[in-house]
Amino acid sequence: MQIGTEPLIYGVIFIAVLLLVEGIYLTVFGKSISLNNRLNRRLELMDKGSAREEVLEQLRKEMSQHIRAKRIPLYSIIATKAQKANIAFTPQQILMIMAGLTLFCFFALTFGTEASPTVRFAASPVMGIGGVYMWINNKAKKRLSMIEEQLPDAIELMVRSLRVGHPFSNAIAAVAKEVPDPLGSEFGVIADEAAYGRDVTESLKSLAERMDMQDLRFLAVAVSIQAQSGGNLAEILAGLAKVIRARFRLFRRVKAITAEAKWSGMFLSGFPILALLMINVIMPDYYDDVKETAYFIPACLVVGVFLTVNVIFMKMMVNIKV
Repeated sequence: MQIGTEPLIYGVIFIAVLLLVEGIYLTVFGKSISLNNRLNRRLELMDKGSAREEVLEQLRKEMSQHIRAKRIPLYSIIATKAQKANIAFTPQQILMIMAGLTLFCFFALTFGTEASPTVRFAASPVMGIGGVYMWINNKAKKRLSMIEEQLPDAIELMVRSLRVGHPFSNAIAAVAKEVPDPLGSEFGVIADEAAYGRDVTESLKSLAERMDMQDLRFLAVAVSIQAQSGGNLAEILAGLAKVIRARFRLFRRVKAITAEAKWSGMFLSGFPILALLMINVIMPDYYDDVKETAYFIPACLVVGVFLTVNVIFMKMMVNIKV
């Protein structure tokens, strides 16, 4: 019994792609770009000697560059994800990284496997481009999750600042100083824009639309209504913080309740594919007696359709929205 090593090599190359793109990102922009950094990136850039105007211009460029590049072929697939992840790479740099990693995968497959040139040409873009897409997608999910967790604390910090008599712009600035990334830098940009004359409500609406987050929309609407009709903003925000915390607890509870169903769905969707791969690895000649028959290709197509339908329906069954 011979167990081939090529599937393992493919997996190692794909993991190497993810590690390479993360390593390049941290090498170019430093530790300040990391989401788990306690000091937010805006303050760290200012501590290094950059002027407030330069930092604001750089951060605003990073926040808007991806959505403006949606018309670039291929890049439109990841533009929204890159915007939510706030990737500091420019769209052109991301495309260059995709091309470079595709070449890396091709040479790695050439020297590490015995795959035919056709397979290498087909697999290299999938691994190079797919690896970058997965990296950006994971960054976006992690960043949005952290913003959701930080937002109630940030709102409560603004409430305390308002109750001691500070104006709302100072409350925003307090969040920008005290809260780490990703929310700290976002509110820092809002504070700087307010200092240069932009309406805070417009900045909050822009942030909510860019992140496509319902809780941020609630915050922007609450501030907008208070600005137009008056009222106690501290009490409004305190109530909003309680609502957001209650929603967050409900999301966590639903996630915990449905975790078993989601993992079951993932297992049932992936098991046939894993079984097929293991059969081909352990017994490469398992289908030799039937693969020359007239029904083999149609049967494979039917199985592929059923597997695809299975994955889609499993995802629909376990995707519970609150």
